[in-house]
Amino acid sequence: MWEQKQVLITGAGGFIGSHLTEALVKAGAKVRVFIRYNSRDGRGNLEDLESGMLEEIEIIAGDLRDADVIERSVKGCDAVFHLGALVGIPYSYKNPREVVETNIMGTFNVLTAARDHGVERIVHTSTSEVYGSALYVPIDESHPLQGQSPYSASKIGADKLAESFYASFDLPVVTVRPFNCYGPRQSARAVIPTLITQALACQEIRLGNTDTLRDFTFVTDTAEGFIKAAQSQEGFGKVINIGSGREISIGQLAQIIITTLQSTAEIVVDKARIRPSRSEVNRLLADNRLAKDTIGWEPRVSLEEGIRRTVSWVAAHMNRYQIGKYQI
Repeated sequence: MWEQKQVLITGAGGFIGSHLTEALVKAGAKVRVFIRYNSRDGRGNLEDLESGMLEEIEIIAGDLRDADVIERSVKGCDAVFHLGALVGIPYSYKNPREVVETNIMGTFNVLTAARDHGVERIVHTSTSEVYGSALYVPIDESHPLQGQSPYSASKIGADKLAESFYASFDLPVVTVRPFNCYGPRQSARAVIPTLITQALACQEIRLGNTDTLRDFTFVTDTAEGFIKAAQSQEGFGKVINIGSGREISIGQLAQIIITTLQSTAEIVVDKARIRPSRSEVNRLLADNRLAKDTIGWEPRVSLEEGIRRTVSWVAAHMNRYQIGKYQI
């Protein structure tokens, strides 16, 4: 269905966004991407696309908070995938205003432009962080929302805006709620690249809370979830979890990576990496039945296979990482 369809992807220079861009170009879509402007003309992870693919993409740079540039970006599009956001939880402790303004007002601008230009379908990106620490597991889409960090609170606000535009203006929007995504191109702000780079280069692996439980999904599976959500009208007005349905502690995850790399590094708890106790999300485990039933999505890549693929990519790109540094 994507052949010659005009699509916009916000946040395309990011980790998931670049993989989604790649998948939609391969599917035959005419892809326009919106990336955050910087004076270096940097294109983020889009630089890693297959040879020649970048030339097929229309690139617009700007700021999500600028309604005018968002309006121009959305105009003429059949579908919009809104992934653009400031995503770092530790960053949101230090710069909550910027995070709130970007994630909430940026989403408002995208939704408004999509409404005004009659976009046929829009996929809005949420995050499992909006659930906070699990009150029950597995977490279904009816689980209460808990703003345990400025980041998660900003995403709750953005999600509710999407909900309101569906209810008030009949905007054809579906909210996709990914759980912890990982894979090639991910930055060291995320735990898996942090573990891999330290296991490859250091005698110690410095971590925060090793007891927290997370649900990890490989990035190509996550990107497929976005595409399937856009393809099905059954998702309009709904929130859909994209998660594996398997949980693992960060300590266990570290051991898998150590074993995969045959590393002798030891795990050390770094207090600087421990989040405020009431802000720490202790457990996330997806109930992904709605994704299976509504859009026909389920994960394909096992954690073990995904780790092997990610290790291979990170090992070949170690020059991109500041190894051992705590990145917010």
